[in-house]
Amino acid sequence: MTAYNDDIEAIRALKEQQGSSWDAINPEYVARMRAQNRFKTGLEIAQYTADIMRADMAEYDSDSSVYTQSLGVWHGFIGQQKLISIKKHLKTTNKRYLYLSGWMVAALRSEFGPLPDQSMHEKTAVPALIEELYTFLRQADSRELDLLFTKLDDARLAGDETAVEFIQSQIDTYETHVVPIIADIDAGFGNPEATYLLAKKMIEAGACAIQIENQVSDEKQCGHQDGKVTVPHEDFLAKIAAVRYAFLELGIDNGVIVARTDSLGAGLTQKLAVTAQPGDLGDQYNAFLDVEEISEDELGNGDVVIKRDGKLLRPKRLASNLYQFRKGTGEARCVLDCITSLQNGADLLWIETEKPHVAQIAGMVDEIRKVIPNAKLVYNNSPSFNWTLNFRQQAYDALVEQGADVSAYNRDELMSVEYDETELGRLADEKIRSFQKDGSARAGIFHHLITLPTYHTAALSTDDLAKDYFAEEGMLAYVKGVQRREIREGIATVKHQNMAGSDIGDNHKEYFAGDAALKAGGKDNTMNQF
Repeated sequence: MTAYNDDIEAIRALKEQQGSSWDAINPEYVARMRAQNRFKTGLEIAQYTADIMRADMAEYDSDSSVYTQSLGVWHGFIGQQKLISIKKHLKTTNKRYLYLSGWMVAALRSEFGPLPDQSMHEKTAVPALIEELYTFLRQADSRELDLLFTKLDDARLAGDETAVEFIQSQIDTYETHVVPIIADIDAGFGNPEATYLLAKKMIEAGACAIQIENQVSDEKQCGHQDGKVTVPHEDFLAKIAAVRYAFLELGIDNGVIVARTDSLGAGLTQKLAVTAQPGDLGDQYNAFLDVEEISEDELGNGDVVIKRDGKLLRPKRLASNLYQFRKGTGEARCVLDCITSLQNGADLLWIETEKPHVAQIAGMVDEIRKVIPNAKLVYNNSPSFNWTLNFRQQAYDALVEQGADVSAYNRDELMSVEYDETELGRLADEKIRSFQKDGSARAGIFHHLITLPTYHTAALSTDDLAKDYFAEEGMLAYVKGVQRREIREGIATVKHQNMAGSDIGDNHKEYFAGDAALKAGGKDNTMNQF
């Protein structure tokens, strides 16, 4: 007996207990509907995906070649199509996640319209998107299983027992489209209580991993923009604790916290850290401040001073009432941020860098691992980087270091198309291709993500269609550029009625009404052309 048939038999026994009032109930139909609705709540999803992430993290600790990846998505349909494509091309979703980007929530999902990435959007939009993503992923399961059930019925009708056995095994070993989501809670949207409340909503929606950053909530900036302001460690650690409490309250004891530091590009702090004795965490934070030594006589009206080693030090304060750090301290601050976060409840790190450079990332991770040997990163393979220019510059510098002749290249003009087929261009592209593998092997990167790729792909594909459809190509632009490719490449959306659940609905009509069911998928349905 297969698991599927075992479920049918269990439901048949339940039906017999109920007597004639359940005569209309078909046990196999119930088994099918149960299989299509594996996850009943967001918390079930959060636990299932947390278990996956923890197993993947342990596997990476043993073998750094088995890193994980994700693409950022901003709509349930986009996330669904991504996972359908992964299953189609790669045959498994293993080690592939989804990333929920706060940038894309702000830019695409706010009732205010497009907003900058400054935590200005409605905080409820984040758990709403998590729930939406899992609704679409569960629907992908339902649709794919429905196709298998139809094949099973056809094989039975044809009397093909070999096909029946094979299809039943596919049903029993079915791999869900539901995968872990790493969800961006920005800087926590307020005080620790606000962070805790939002984290609960995100976990209840299905999030097993929450990423939180050490910027000031009310001054939060995109990690690739200027003007970033960090908070003292104690403030950040309170929010990490708030997220952990949310996981524990909801029973997701192995939920994952990703602690992100923006210190590499953040030159400002909103307040001085509290310190009780020399060398404590607050004192270490304040030690990075840009200060000048003064005497008591030099104190001005409203000045704030720090006493250290018997000296009076005046932090440089801006007109905005923010304090600035000394230049060149970013990497050291990142290392301290990361060590402190891992020592106080975080599971993974995120270091927001200004360029994708394996050696730079590895240098910081090496320092972190002196204290936390199994420290691991989530790294943003960001569209905010000019990948072509960055890696051509790295290739150029490598050639110079090797003593190669670089006279054919202008380092300031390396984006030029004339370099595409050159030795330098090919070397740079190879470095880009291997960046994730190299970063995971050398720099402790457990998870590679691209924050907002589908924002860019949606714009690019829409531009491709619009420029020709509204010009001379007309319908040929759609037929040649979209539909013909969908048919030939096996893209599920070509049968858009099926994708939206029409065939599932037809089968349900038959379950509920038998021969009286009025189906949409008959011979006159134009979807039969595909």
